[in-house]
Amino acid sequence: MSRRVFALGLVIVCLFSLMSSVAAAPRVIRLAHVVNERDGFHIAALKFKELVEARTKGQLAIEIYPNASLGDERTLLEGMQLGTIDMGVITNGPVANFLPRMAAFEMPFLFASAQEAYYVLDGPVGKKLLAELETVNLKGLAYAERGFRNLTNSKRPVATPDDIKGLKIRVMENPVYIATFKALGVNAVPMAWTECLTALQQGVVDGQENPINVIYAYKLYETQKYLSLTRHTYAPALFVMSLKLYKSLPADTQKILVEAAQSAAEYERKWDADQESSQLQEIAKNRMVITQPNLELFKQAVKPVYDSYRDKFGGLIDEIQAEIKKMKR
Repeated sequence: MSRRVFALGLVIVCLFSLMSSVAAAPRVIRLAHVVNERDGFHIAALKFKELVEARTKGQLAIEIYPNASLGDERTLLEGMQLGTIDMGVITNGPVANFLPRMAAFEMPFLFASAQEAYYVLDGPVGKKLLAELETVNLKGLAYAERGFRNLTNSKRPVATPDDIKGLKIRVMENPVYIATFKALGVNAVPMAWTECLTALQQGVVDGQENPINVIYAYKLYETQKYLSLTRHTYAPALFVMSLKLYKSLPADTQKILVEAAQSAAEYERKWDADQESSQLQEIAKNRMVITQPNLELFKQAVKPVYDSYRDKFGGLIDEIQAEIKKMKR
């Protein structure tokens, strides 16, 4: 009898241990992005994972899916809307296809410095736009960084707008980018990043525009000979997730996700700034010709873009410019 009692007790202990381990299994959130592990998006994702898992004491586990393994950025955002994709670090350009007012942040030469961009994005205007994402079933957590975009091409150095005319340049699938490059006389080819590398290799397009971090991470100097430091647009990125998933989480967990996203975004911004000089040196070592263009000529050439978009964004451009002036006081 005592043996039976002992055996029964042992079974009960094992069952409780099993139940305890099941109860302790973390909830998994899958975070996707479309770039490689050398890119700033991946750095931001790793920091977010570290912070969330530490602050939830292992109750949440963040699994990172780089290299567009779950789809391009439009596909990821559509999946978040449906609740089939959890979250991602996404370039603002594609986000603006779902909430058009987001494109206001990427008007040409809107921000003169990263500090101006951070002030606006982390302030009332940026927070208002994050909140508006809920109208399209997305939850914006924080603004990470894509950075100031620069032009590369395989044909010739670009120092003035005249030098760029007639080139076929891949741009993001976003009307503001298309309008900006058309104003410069470019044959603007909207294309997802996942298709761009092949297009550059095959000569389907002559060039593209992206921040230094992307040019370095993807070794674009292998297909592109010329880099022009136009810094024509500051591009934010977003930590964005499925609104359905966000609302299913407890309030304290929601707070952790928002705070971790902001901290990871600030970490990535600093990482980008710290890396840019050495990345430029590496690009130059690989025989890419780097040109400092006449930016005033470029600014003059894209003024018509403001004329056509100021009303479309319903005063948002004026709000952004007012915030920049406030920062400078």
